[in-house]
Amino acid sequence: MAHTFITGAASGIGAATALRLAEHGPVALADRDADGLVVTARAVAAAGGVATSHVVDVSDRAAVVAALDAAERTTGPVDRVAHCAGVLVAGPVLDATEADWDTAISVNLAGTVAVLTAAASRMAQRGNGSVVVVGSNAGNGPRVGLGAYGASKAAAHSVTLTLALEVADRGVRINVVAPGSTATPMQTAFGGEAAVRSAVAGDLSRHRLGIPLGRIADPEDIAGAIDYLLSPAARHITAQILTVDGGATV
Repeated sequence: MAHTFITGAASGIGAATALRLAEHGPVALADRDADGLVVTARAVAAAGGVATSHVVDVSDRAAVVAALDAAERTTGPVDRVAHCAGVLVAGPVLDATEADWDTAISVNLAGTVAVLTAAASRMAQRGNGSVVVVGSNAGNGPRVGLGAYGASKAAAHSVTLTLALEVADRGVRINVVAPGSTATPMQTAFGGEAAVRSAVAGDLSRHRLGIPLGRIADPEDIAGAIDYLLSPAARHITAQILTVDGGATV
């Protein structure tokens, strides 16, 4: 039975991942949105799963460590982590403010480092564990209007894969799932239905390919990829980026 710690669990990909991974054992739900955590925890319980909730901002490294400690005291050692927390910062690079850069870096990069180091250090001591970081296909290459966001995700990809190499000999696997456009509150904030149509059809004026599969992802599509990479079925996979965007990245 696995024990999984999931950040960003209050909504979107994190909530879908929590429901999926609760089928394998207890899940510790972490997010700064306390109300959203209540909703996800109730959904997990309704599906027959066991969940604990931890209100935490991933950009606060001490709070992340404390949440992991609390989760382990409650249900035992965490052997899987799904880091789904992130924030969207949109707009042209020339218009990005210092606050925009600070937000993107503090959550998407520093928050990833906080979760990775807190989880991987204890996993390495035990000699086993698996982590999946949710990045973005905007971290794989440039996206018009997503300069700060894409830069923070690209940096998060890099540190994740580097750490994966550094702890591989201690039985810890770490991978990235990089979604494209996904039907989440973040996608709605990025432009709603018009943005969805543009993502699917493509927009040459923004140097953007369309989505060959003809739809944006559901959160469950991303949760399935996370579930696979955390599972024993992926025991020989580490330091990889699995892009889940319907073929938009070629």
